[in-house]
Amino acid sequence: MWNRRILLSAIGITAVIGFAGPSAAQEIYIPLVSKGFQHQFWQAVKAGAEQAAKDNNVRITFEGPDSETMVDKQIDMLSAALAKNPKAIGFAALDSQAAIPLLRKAQAAKIPVVAFDSGVDSDIPVTTATTNNLAAAALAADRMAELIGGEGDVALVVHDQTSRTGIDRRDGFLNRVKEKYPKINIVSVQYGSGDHLKSTEITKSILQANPRLKGIFGANEGSAIGVVNGAREMNRKIVIIGYDSGKQQKQAIQEGLMAGAITQNPVGIGYKTVEAAVKALKGEKLDKVIDTGFFYYDKSNMSDPKIATVLYD
Repeated sequence: MWNRRILLSAIGITAVIGFAGPSAAQEIYIPLVSKGFQHQFWQAVKAGAEQAAKDNNVRITFEGPDSETMVDKQIDMLSAALAKNPKAIGFAALDSQAAIPLLRKAQAAKIPVVAFDSGVDSDIPVTTATTNNLAAAALAADRMAELIGGEGDVALVVHDQTSRTGIDRRDGFLNRVKEKYPKINIVSVQYGSGDHLKSTEITKSILQANPRLKGIFGANEGSAIGVVNGAREMNRKIVIIGYDSGKQQKQAIQEGLMAGAITQNPVGIGYKTVEAAVKALKGEKLDKVIDTGFFYYDKSNMSDPKIATVLYD
């Protein structure tokens, strides 16, 4: 169970001041439409959003499709949420362009849109609460380079090439390698839809085709778990850098199967999304991006209080 102390620590604040909310008859309703619901990451985002709703005396709902490949399903959810005439809405896009027509309708109806985790290719959102995924993936590349001695063959297993997070994590890693590590050769970039089973099969295929491969970067929770499982099934010892947290990744790091991973601040993402929606409704000025932070963790620092607060099961 998330408790208030952990939640507040995770978003980097020591006190929360709620605003005087309306009566039940004037309830402020803010739906959040997520990219998914199955990963522990999204459960942590939901926990943060629920805490912010309590602190700000608003009502939220939190939903997402069963799989992060279900763009059409997510669009249906967004449409249904807007049909309920919410005061504001939070949206994490699976496809950075597919939802724009619906978001234009929200804008026309003066419903503030707060993007979270994954932005859209539009200036419609009043802000985006997210990790700086380009910088985070660049850090993953630095750690990979350090662990493989700055040279050798490396591959990527990414969740998708349509969401902002998929694009930025891929490009952040690739660009850092290109800029700083000329002796590292990227042999393959594959997409596993964030599904650990599909990512396992992709990993096995990459390993079969590249007998000298030194490392793989798994760009989200499902991707990283798939990479670990694929390497284990192939009995291959490689350097694996993951992204996100969750029980399976933490266990893989403790067992030495994964070298380390980037963790986001999912509780903070959820909290800041709802908080930003409330501020928008009050007419407060918002930055276009709310950077919710990231950390690299491995076996050496997982128990550090600063890191432990943003790791989730």
